Amino acid sequence: MLKLHYPLLKQRNARMLRQSLIVSSLTAVTIFFSTFTPGTKAYAQNPPISGTEIVNYAKSVLGMEAGRQIAFDEIKKSMGNSDNVPKIVCNDPNSFNALPGRAKNIAIDYCNRSQKIVESNGLSIDRFNEMTLEIQKSEGLQQQLYNELIKIQQQQQQPGANKRNFPKN
Repeated sequence: MLKLHYPLLKQRNARMLRQSLIVSSLTAVTIFFSTFTPGTKAYAQNPPISGTEIVNYAKSVLGMEAGRQIAFDEIKKSMGNSDNVPKIVCNDPNSFNALPGRAKNIAIDYCNRSQKIVESNGLSIDRFNEMTLEIQKSEGLQQQLYNELIKIQQQQQQPGANKRNFPKN
């Protein structure tokens, strides 16, 4: 195993790993939230994303991530540890049809809890979805989100920090 002896290289590799985890999380979150919800109006241009919205989006993503991983693992187990877990989109009831009973219940529960997390952080599901699309398209917004995610995680690691758990129904 190659050991890195240069602190800057270690930091750069750690940063690249964290950035890839952020992109992975965003991709996973997008799997669960559809951008085309019934009744959603088409906008020519979305309003700019404010700093407060970035903070709220980051809190939402972090709040959902542990539950997403647990739900995915439970769905996978309920399907016999299959690597073929179908794409699940919370706002598309048809995406649940390919899931067996228990897996369907797990996915629905996850979606309901995730919606509560997003709304508890001051965002509507429509705005969360709009922001997801904008963040995926903009390196600047990705960097802002990355910085905010790191900041929140560092605050949570401090002794006595108010750690937030995935809420129960």
